[in-house]
Formats: sequence, C-alpha cells, structure tokens
Amino acid sequence: MSESIIDSVPLFEVRAETRVSASPLEIYSVVSDLRRSSEWSPECRGGEWIHGEPAAVGAVFRGENLRSEDVVAWAPLVRGTWYTEARVVAAEPGRTFRWVMLTHARENQESLWGFDIEPAGDAASLLTHHFRMGRATEGIHKIVAGLDEDGRRRFVHDWSAKLVDDLHVTLARIKAVIEKSEKSGR
Repeated sequence: MSESIIDSVPLFEVRAETRVSASPLEIYSVVSDLRRSSEWSPECRGGEWIHGEPAAVGAVFRGENLRSEDVVAWAPLVRGTWYTEARVVAAEPGRTFRWVMLTHARENQESLWGFDIEPAGDAASLLTHHFRMGRATEGIHKIVAGLDEDGRRRFVHDWSAKLVDDLHVTLARIKAVIEKSEKSGR
C-alpha cells in the first residue's frame, strides 16, 4: 500500500507578511493577546487563558472558534462553534509570538502558528504570520478518515488554499486594528 498524502511532512506550511505602521512592541502587544483574536481571525472568536501567565511561554489558551458551512464546503469539517487549546512556545516581545495546538490530552501537536516582527524603518514594521503542520494532527486524521486518496489530496489542496487566504485576511485585519488605534492615539 502506498503512502497517503496525509503522511507528508510537513503537511502544511504557509506564510504571509505585511508592513504595519507601528513599532514591533506595539504590534507584539496586540498579536500576543489571543483574547483579542476575534478582531482579526477568520475563525477564532476569542477565548481565555486557562493555565499560566497570559501570553508567556507555557501558558495555555482555550479558544472559541466558529466555522461557517461554506468553508471547504464539501469536506467533513467541524461546523459551527468548537473549542481548541493551544500552548505558547515562544514569546519574545517585539520579535516573535508562537503557539502549538494541543491534543485532547493537552499534548503538543506539530501544528505551529506564529507571528514574527521586524523593524522596517520609518516607524514601521514587517509582520509575518505563519503556520506549519509537520505531521497531521488528530483533527486532520478525523477529517480524512472516510475519504479515499483522491479526496485526501483534494482536502490538502483546498485546505492549503484556505490557510493562505486566512493568513492574508488576518494580517489585513491586524494592520487595520493597529493603524486605526495609532491614528486615534490609543
């Protein structure tokens, strides 16, 4: 039996960047506050820190998510409201903020989300948003369990496109949130 596309490592690896008119520390204060994710995330509606010091390495965030019926509509995805937990794995003010998604047993999965920030001159910064899934998570395995290999390939292709779109939407929204607050002097 041949190997499935779901066994590819990495399964997903995407990134996007934008220039933001704010300092790295100003941007970091926004992106590291996952409670505010409803302001920019296509699916996360916010949530709460349930373990550790908020936004510090080792802290665990329980996110509330909402997915509509039209997101990769053909795939057997969780729809409506569902919850995830993530652990912060890097928190360097003004530089990087990263978290991994957890299993139901609160073990790290190879599902890493993050933001990297670099000064870009003229009171601006380059904000990069990235996602990498090494081995497929337990959630991905559940999604593709009933699909044949063609369906699995289609899912990986369509989900990759969705992830790229999500990164771009997220960055545009973060840029708008930060630059609007800068203009209003907040």
